[in-house]
Parts: sequence; C-alpha cells; structure tokens
Amino acid sequence: MSYKSFSMELAGRTLTVDVGRVAAQANGAAFMHYGETTVLSTATASEKPREGIDFFPLSVEYEEKLYAVGKIPGGFTRREGKASENAVLTSRVIDRPMRPLFPKDYRNDVTLNNMVMSVDPDCAPELTAMLGSAIAVAISDIPFDGPCATTQVGLIDGKFVINPSASQFTVSDLKLTVASTREKVIMIEAGANEIPEALMIDAIYKAHEVNQQIIAFIDTIVAECGKPKHEYTSCAVPEELFAAIREIVPPEEMENIMFAEQKQVREERIRELKDKLAEAFADNEEWLSVMEEAVYQYEKKTVRKMILKDQKRPDGREITQIRPLSAEVDIIPRVHGSAMFTRGQTQICNVCTLAPLSDAQRLDGLDEFETSKRYMHHYNFPSYSVGETKVSRGPGRREIGHGALAERALIPVLPSEEDFPYAIRTVSETFESNGSTSMASTCASCMSLMAAGVPLKKMVAGISCGLVTGETDDDYILLTDIQGLEDFFGDMDFKVTGTEDGITAIQMDIKIHGLTRQIVEGAIARCREARMFIMETCMKPVIAEPRSEVGPYAPKIIQIQIDPAKIGDVVGQRGKTINAIIEQTGVKIDITDEGAVSICGTDMLSMEKAVKLINIIVTDFEEGQVLEGKVVSIKEFGAFLEFAPGKEAMVHISKVAKERIEHVEDVLTLGDVVKAVCLGKDKMGRVSFSIKDVKQ
Repeated sequence: MSYKSFSMELAGRTLTVDVGRVAAQANGAAFMHYGETTVLSTATASEKPREGIDFFPLSVEYEEKLYAVGKIPGGFTRREGKASENAVLTSRVIDRPMRPLFPKDYRNDVTLNNMVMSVDPDCAPELTAMLGSAIAVAISDIPFDGPCATTQVGLIDGKFVINPSASQFTVSDLKLTVASTREKVIMIEAGANEIPEALMIDAIYKAHEVNQQIIAFIDTIVAECGKPKHEYTSCAVPEELFAAIREIVPPEEMENIMFAEQKQVREERIRELKDKLAEAFADNEEWLSVMEEAVYQYEKKTVRKMILKDQKRPDGREITQIRPLSAEVDIIPRVHGSAMFTRGQTQICNVCTLAPLSDAQRLDGLDEFETSKRYMHHYNFPSYSVGETKVSRGPGRREIGHGALAERALIPVLPSEEDFPYAIRTVSETFESNGSTSMASTCASCMSLMAAGVPLKKMVAGISCGLVTGETDDDYILLTDIQGLEDFFGDMDFKVTGTEDGITAIQMDIKIHGLTRQIVEGAIARCREARMFIMETCMKPVIAEPRSEVGPYAPKIIQIQIDPAKIGDVVGQRGKTINAIIEQTGVKIDITDEGAVSICGTDMLSMEKAVKLINIIVTDFEEGQVLEGKVVSIKEFGAFLEFAPGKEAMVHISKVAKERIEHVEDVLTLGDVVKAVCLGKDKMGRVSFSIKDVKQ
C-alpha cells in the first residue's frame, strides 16, 4: 500500500504523520510519531444518522497499551482492563475542543480512537493523540469545521516551555493545554502553582501561536490527502414547526415561562407547555417526533435573547451577581473532616479522610514519573441531586473529570509529605445541582481539609463564568456564576480556581468556534473577582484557617528517622519483627527506603510504645543503659530477655539476684517483665545484662 509521510519540527522534536500506511478502512487515519512516541489515531462515522436522538453521538477513546512502556498488565487476565483515570481525562480533553466543530444538526455516530503503541518520555502520548484525532478527522470525509491544533505549556524557572517532557512537568509550575482553530482559542485546561492571571493569559496565547504553526502543517496534509466531505441528512427542526409553536406560545409568554428563580418552577411550566403543544399537534406525527428538540431550541433562543439584548437573567440576578452563598463545617460526626457549601440550588457536602502514606493510590499507567497519588478527590453525582430517578452505575467520565478538576485545584496548597505525612482523600457528594458543582466541590473540599486539620498553605475557591454571544465578536456578554440553564443554553463554561495570589486550575468548555482574547481576559478577571468575594463573605467567616491538629477520630502519625542499614532489623525475617510490633501495639508502620518510619494509630500511648520498640531495635546496647524486658527463655546458665521483637540479650545466673541462687527458676518465670542494666561487652565481645545491679 502506498502512503505519504509528512514531518515538522515541533518544540525541538520531529512530528511525523503517516497517511495511508495503516487502518485504510477508517474514514480517516493518522499514524502519529512524535519523537519515539507512536499513536494510531482513527476517525470513523456511520453511514446513516442514529434515529430517535437529539444530540451528536460522538465517542472519543484513548487506549493505553502497557506494551508501550514495556509492561505486562496485572490481574488474572494479563490484559488491559477498563480505562485509567488518565485515559478518561485525555478522552475528555480531546472531545471538548472538537465537538463544537462538527455540524450541530449532524446525527451520524462518530468515533475517534487513539491507541498508544509506544511512549517516549520526552514526547507526551496525550498530546500526540490530541493532534492525531484532529488530523484524522481533517483528512476524512466526515463534516468538520477544522482543522484545530493543541499545544502544552510548562513554566520552569519563570520561562515558558513548549510541550514539556514528562520529567520537565514534574518541576513545572504550570501544566497548560490549549486547543485552537485558525483564529481563536477553543479549549483551555490547566493546573498551576498560583500563577498570576496576567502570566496565565500570556501562556495561553503563547500556545495559541504554536497552534497556528501546527494548523499550517495540517493544511499541507489535507491539501494532499484530504477526502471531500460527505453529504449528510440534516436533523434540524423544520422552520414551519417553530412558526406554529410561536403562534401558540408568543415570545412574550415564553419569556414569562423561562423567568423563574427556582429551577423546579421553570421545569413545571415547561412540562405544561409541552402538554399544550402535544395536544395541539396530536395529528402531526412528524412534528411530534421532533417537538422536544423544538421546545429546547425555543427555550434556548428565548434565554439568549433575554440575556444578550435585555441583560435579564432567568433567575433575575444581575450579570455579575453570585447566587446566595452559605457554608458550614463539621456537619458529619465521627469523620475526620466535613464541610457543606451551598451556592443557590447547587449544594456539595465534602468529607475528608486521613490515612498513612501507604494508603496512597498506586497508579499503573504509562507515566513512569507518577506511580502513586497521595491526594485523591472523588466526586459523586446521584440522580436525586437533579430530581431524577436513575440507577447508580458508578462514576462516569463527567464525574471523573469533575473530581480531577477539584483535585488539581487544591494540590498546590497541600502541605508536603514531610510536614504532613498523610494520604488524603476527599469525597464530594452532590446533594443538589443547578450549575457548576465542580467549583462548589473545590470550595467544600478546601473547608473540609481545613476542618480536618490539614495545614493548607492558603484558601482556594472556584467559580464559573458563562458567555452568550451575538452576531459579531464584539457582541457578547459574560455571566458570573452560571446556573444550569445558562450553561445549557450559553456558549461557554469557564471554570477558574485559585487563591488570593493566583490561579491553581482552569477548565474551559465552549459550544462555539472559539473565543477572542478579550473574552478570555474578561472571563479570567471576572472569576478572580468572584472567588475573592466567595472566600471573604462565605468561607472565611466559617473557617478562616486550618485547625491546629487533626480531629479525635483521625489517625495520628509519628515520624522518626532510622539508619537505612537498620531497616532489615526492624522488618525482620519475612516481616516477623515488624509484624510483632504491630501486634503488640495495634499501630500501622510504614518504612521508606530512605529510613523514614511512620507510626500511625489513634492511641498515642500505643504509638509511643511502638517508637520505643523501634528505637531499641535500631540502637546498639550501651553500658549503663537500663531496659525493660520480657523473659522469653530460661537456661541453666541464665535467662534471655526480649527488650523488643527480635532484640534479645542474656542475663547470667550470677546477675539475676543479689543473693546466690541455684536455679534461675527460683527467681524468674517465663513471661516475667523485669528491668536490666547493660554491663557492656565482655572479653569475648558479648553484651551482657544484669538484673541485680539495676538501681532502685
């Protein structure tokens, strides 16, 4: 099979795209090579639209093959299982910028598949897959208003780094991903160590500049290999139906239906409207089949007109006004920390759990630099939170994405492992949802961590900014704190978290073909103003700083340092010694290769006993040292005392009692606990102890 190969230099490494070499039956396929990272990206579409749906059925897959890093998967089957969290998040990052570029009335199933086949740590497979998906669709016959491109940016020693390597990202103060079309930014995803807003904007548009070079490269590929875009059956709602609905429900009446502070009131009005229309169109099956979509479009047009032309929001708020706020901590007894944050009809309860570092999450993926995760944030979205009934099937991609965003928001302010040697898990339970629960999760998580006694460096809050656009780039309006309706019918969900000093995370989703720099700058500024308000008026009055110590039900941890050469003495043969300490004290013990020992428990006396036993094991006996030991063996010539598991010494019969005895058993019995003093080493170099010489 003949094929064509295209190459460009991208951030000091060669990006090569092979077209026509593999996967010839897909609508579009790009065999991507970035350095030695190899990803096969394909795009396929069904021949006909899927019936009975009112959305574009796009599926994005990112498959991590462990052979790509020379690993055999674990488990009994020894093959890849469900997608990792990183794979899910990567799929979402590919989906978000590309979905708006497909026709809005397109209902054919489309699948974008990205298979990671080899990984070069200097060239991110995630980025390679993002570019591969864009190229595969661009050269295919699938309708698409591209091309688009994606670039990553790091910040190391105050300087921007384009497409950093895995090792560079470990020391970077910024991990930014930006997708663009020819003219505008279409997606932003970021985690940052309190990056100032102005610097973040510069980073975004540095990536945008690089994206233009990539788009020019994609244009050359499309010019040589691109297929003509196929015709498709439009699923747009007939204009005649819109006209008929407007006659029954004039625009003024529709505005009254949509204008309601409570979500439930509005939904009840919409139900009554649908019943009225169903009765009016009872004899027209064709119209009834698309009536739901028609009503949705009428709602959307009404809300957008109210906001853009009249600056009137559905719940009556001002454009910059945040919904009513409230917060409280310690609402759940016996857990290590808890907080509830409410913003309008969005309510999150977050619970914090502390554990030893050994409970950190192990990661089995393609990243050799990140093998475990000490802080875990999980987000749950039950159906009752939006008044629906649905069986729980575990977290979906949305829940995983929201949890990761709130997690990323708080990582920069967490204490180091040395200062706070705990694994930390926070869980956000969505009690009620009407827009931007992920930002409410960030606020609730921050307060929950502080209530649990986690010494956060600073307070973090988050908020979302929305957008409604008109016919021109200058005709738009930004909305602070969007509710669900404004998210559904608006053009943007721009989420920003941060401290008083800078940004810690960004996630931007849009439904249009990009944002101007003016909109990006305005949204970031609006979010800063809003999160300052949230912290000052809602969060700080409830809990202004972390509690000085962990709660009574949280595990306590004592850390000591031992000589790494003594680790084997503490562990013992097949773990016999350390298990004996754990059995005696009821604590949990973790030891690093560097000799850092963490003793974890809820009873301080037991923990101190474990520390004492470990210190005895790792410390050589010294003359004059007095220790308490248990009689574990009696011989004719003396008794053996165990001072700690695996640490024994002998007391000669002559040193058992002040008076002369014939038998050790005359004074000692197995299991007796006695004090003995170290006499030092004898001529043979053996350490001996005496019971009779202990000063009373």
